[in-house]
Amino acid sequence: MDQMRLAFNGVVKSVRYSRFPLQPTENGERHLEVKLSEDGTEEFTDVEAEGSPSFRPAPQNYSRRSIAWLLLGTLLIFIVGYLVGYISHSKPKVEFLNCSPEKNQTAGKQSVVAPVTQTPVAPVTQTPVAPVTQTPVAPVTQTPVAPVTQTPVAQPAEVEMDFKNISQLLAKKMTREAFQKTLGDFDKPRRSAGSDEDMSLANSIFDGFKKLEMDPWTDIHYVQLPIPDSQNPNKVQFGSEDFSLAGYLAYSATGRVQGKLVYGNYGRKEDLDIVTKNKVELKGCVLLVRAGKISFAEQVANAADRGASAVLIYPDEADYNYVADTVLYGHVHLGSGDPYTPGFPSFNHTQFPPTRSSGLPKIPAQTLTRSVAVKLLQKIGGPEPNATSGFKGGFKQVSYRLGGVENITVEVNNKLVNKEIHNVFGVIKGFDDPDRYIVLGAQRDAWGSGYARATVGTSVLVQLAKAFHEMVENDGFRPRRSLVFASWSAGEYGSVGATEWLEGYMASIDKKVFTYISLDGVVMGKGGFMASASPLLYSLLETTMKEVKSSVGADTVYDMAGKTWDANVMRPMTIDDPAYPFLAFSGIPSVSFHFIKPNSEVYTYYGTQLDTVDRLNYETNHQTNEITAIAAQFAGQMALHLVHDHLLSLDVNRYSKTLTKAVAGVYKRIRLLSQVKDLSPSWLNRARGSFQRAASNLYNDIANTNLDDKEACRILNDRIMTVEHSLLSPYVSPVEVPFRHLLFGRGSHTLASIAETTDVDELRTQLALATWNLQGCANAMVGNIWDLDEEI
Repeated sequence: MDQMRLAFNGVVKSVRYSRFPLQPTENGERHLEVKLSEDGTEEFTDVEAEGSPSFRPAPQNYSRRSIAWLLLGTLLIFIVGYLVGYISHSKPKVEFLNCSPEKNQTAGKQSVVAPVTQTPVAPVTQTPVAPVTQTPVAPVTQTPVAPVTQTPVAQPAEVEMDFKNISQLLAKKMTREAFQKTLGDFDKPRRSAGSDEDMSLANSIFDGFKKLEMDPWTDIHYVQLPIPDSQNPNKVQFGSEDFSLAGYLAYSATGRVQGKLVYGNYGRKEDLDIVTKNKVELKGCVLLVRAGKISFAEQVANAADRGASAVLIYPDEADYNYVADTVLYGHVHLGSGDPYTPGFPSFNHTQFPPTRSSGLPKIPAQTLTRSVAVKLLQKIGGPEPNATSGFKGGFKQVSYRLGGVENITVEVNNKLVNKEIHNVFGVIKGFDDPDRYIVLGAQRDAWGSGYARATVGTSVLVQLAKAFHEMVENDGFRPRRSLVFASWSAGEYGSVGATEWLEGYMASIDKKVFTYISLDGVVMGKGGFMASASPLLYSLLETTMKEVKSSVGADTVYDMAGKTWDANVMRPMTIDDPAYPFLAFSGIPSVSFHFIKPNSEVYTYYGTQLDTVDRLNYETNHQTNEITAIAAQFAGQMALHLVHDHLLSLDVNRYSKTLTKAVAGVYKRIRLLSQVKDLSPSWLNRARGSFQRAASNLYNDIANTNLDDKEACRILNDRIMTVEHSLLSPYVSPVEVPFRHLLFGRGSHTLASIAETTDVDELRTQLALATWNLQGCANAMVGNIWDLDEEI
């Protein structure tokens, strides 16, 4: 055998093969040198061989005997290989031990049938080696198991429910009787954030999600919440009168200040312009404004910008039908979340440096009761505003003069306390794309009872979770994407719980949560409807309004609004909207909606102890349960579209009108500034054009795609999901400018701010950044880098 091996090796070495022609050098020897280039390819270099000729193999001669040994070895190898192949492919002998004859006969029959029944299963559950390594008993025991365990997974596509049937099924579960019980269960007299009552409600919701097998979890944060100092109450001193005040405004600056008392209507910028035109000094004054039109935080920010030293806010009789001593609560943080951990979560304050949000006011602010406000307005003095200015309120016993005459002293002594708050979550996982999810959320805390503010929303959240679970568990509903149900704490302080969650898990959720539906304040009255949303959700809102029946004198919710539904229904999303941080901070398409009284846009009992079941029943004509069921069906119907349809119900084309209007505002501003003749907004307009072309191309791709192809739909949906997130400016810090959205945010980076700026240098910089922000959104929508538009 050794001789045969030597002969074989000799023959092989005697012949050299190469696909590269070798030309001899002068000494008759050349070879190829192979090198790896930087791009990973091989480079071949023809170089002269080095070394002594003694190292080169010498030519060899072979005898007939060697050739014979070689042929004999080849034949022997062939025979051995054949025998090994034959043995390895032969069927093993089957033996049945310790079995009765009847069982042997049965088993024998099954062993013959096994290859036939396992043929379709084998590619899925096991490799073709299985029959060799296992005895025939394995196919017998596994054969019935495979179809049983795989049947639930394979069936959804076959038994997919029609959307109309799913919608009807959901409507049947949203009943007046169901909400009568749930609303009663969550109606509590007290529920302040971080209190024992708040924790008890959180545990109740968690246990409910656990019973529904929704894999519940909690998100715990340690936040700083301001509360009044019971030993040192807030005060106002005017003339010879001292007033101790019960209500308060969270996150107000503390301290004692004095200044001239000035009346500023609602504290809007245009209101303060009127005060200035009447030659009343705002710098150093204590500004008295009535609640409404804009948030408390915006009122305080506007006053601080004009140099006021403090702000007092009261409910005027023209806006609020309160008793004289009704106390107001609220917050004045021009932002959301814990302002002492801006841009990052409040998991543990000891781990982070002391930081303050840029939205925290630097001046004290305090609420007043009606009775105290009347006494101040009666003695304020100063000039009277023009009758057409709209400054006159509802108090008949006062003239609403502008003041600027008498001094007033304001003392705010609120204190910060550390509170542990719990957000509670439950999930119903999708069957196709479980890593894409919609979030439905509601706050459960309130200043007092918070019936409309918290009880209704929490009840809708829990009932929807129960309904969707039953539809999946018992009725065959198979959502393509996941539904997350969230109960937030510390919502009254500026969506603290929700924002801390967004800050804590931004990297995980910013590209996976494709819609947020707020359930806060969904019932405020009867007979009207309004909503605030990202333009991506306008079409879905319209569709849902046409589908959901109304029991208040109209066939559908759409009939309540009429054909010009967008003008009658849609409102800009304000900073105090619970959905706002999801849209403007995280770039998640968001929506909030409210059933209201006709010609009304607010629920006047928010932030008071009057937000009770009796007050809401009065506003709904004692149909709170029925309207709550309709509101729940409305939210559920939107969620159904978003998790059931092959394509996400987000309409990119609806952004065109909003973009065009915003860009037109920038054009107008640049035309008004004569010193920027060399600056043109045409590049911004081209970016807008790129956005619209990208949206058009996206819908062309949708029209030319088989929507039954799951992978193709996922690619299209990912392109749709980039839009809102890509409109967040990457050029600003979330600490200084948390609301980074180009269109709906707050700060110098927004198109609205650019359309108002008078600083030429700032205008140039922000215009350039906004242009590329918008172009980047268009590029993200395109998807493939080789399809990008190079117009800019």
